[in-house]
Amino acid sequence: MSTTSPRSIPNILSIAGTDPTGGAGIQADLKSFAAHRGYGMCVVTALVAQNTRGVREIHLPPVSFLRAQLDAVSDDVALDAIKIGMLGTEEIITTVAEWVDSLGHGRHGDGEDGDGGDAQDDVDGSGPVLVLDPVMIATSGDRLLDAAAESALIAFLHRADLITPNVPELALLAGAEPASDPTGLISQSRAVADEHQVVVLAKGGHLDDATAQEHVVDTLVYPQRAGVRPAEEQFLSPRIHTQNTHGTGCSVSAALATLAARGHSWSTALPVVKDWMTSALQDSERLDVGQGHGPIQHFAQLWD
Repeated sequence: MSTTSPRSIPNILSIAGTDPTGGAGIQADLKSFAAHRGYGMCVVTALVAQNTRGVREIHLPPVSFLRAQLDAVSDDVALDAIKIGMLGTEEIITTVAEWVDSLGHGRHGDGEDGDGGDAQDDVDGSGPVLVLDPVMIATSGDRLLDAAAESALIAFLHRADLITPNVPELALLAGAEPASDPTGLISQSRAVADEHQVVVLAKGGHLDDATAQEHVVDTLVYPQRAGVRPAEEQFLSPRIHTQNTHGTGCSVSAALATLAARGHSWSTALPVVKDWMTSALQDSERLDVGQGHGPIQHFAQLWD
């Protein structure tokens, strides 16, 4: 996958909610963009009163103001990638969808990268790369969206190039119970990839099988086209045992968006991101932020 931008530092937009403690949401996205040499921008969908111990309150600005933010960016800045996180309501999702459509966005395949890899998809690849982290289920297991918003988000999926659901979110998208092993995870990912013609990052971090005790296995699952499914690609990384995991999902999707904007394919971007995340988790012990699930150290590979 590659964009046509001549920019050596790509412009990346986060559309998501906030975290005043800096570990998740837009704040995590901006750090992730910077850590991977992207220029970060943000549009706020929700003002969230949260910390490392949980969410206290959520304020949703009017969607007219959301659209004003989106237009202010796109009227002035050429975007290379968009990362979408927390959307929250059907009205917000519809507003973002209409704005994305106004950009003339055409989905990117997993096409040529700096190493000259072959394309996985035959989509036109115009406009910015779009990565969707479908924030639908809280850590507690509670659903964050009502039925109308869930339906709107599912209808949005075909606009994305890559989606990065966690295990319970993937199950919700597939209309199934959460997977308990890699086989179930891949099966659900295939179903979602085919139905919505989108690449799915099947994240194994929440699985509790024997392999998951020592390693995290993530798999890129591509949609079937013309009766042919590209080979799935698995990537292993060591499991880091730490409670500092706040914002990991936000950060992974933001990092992938940045590397895609820099010309990487998903298959070359993911191992880079996994190596970075391993360092960020390991180095998180140097931080002293909060009394719950603390943040990762986004700049572990940059700071001494």
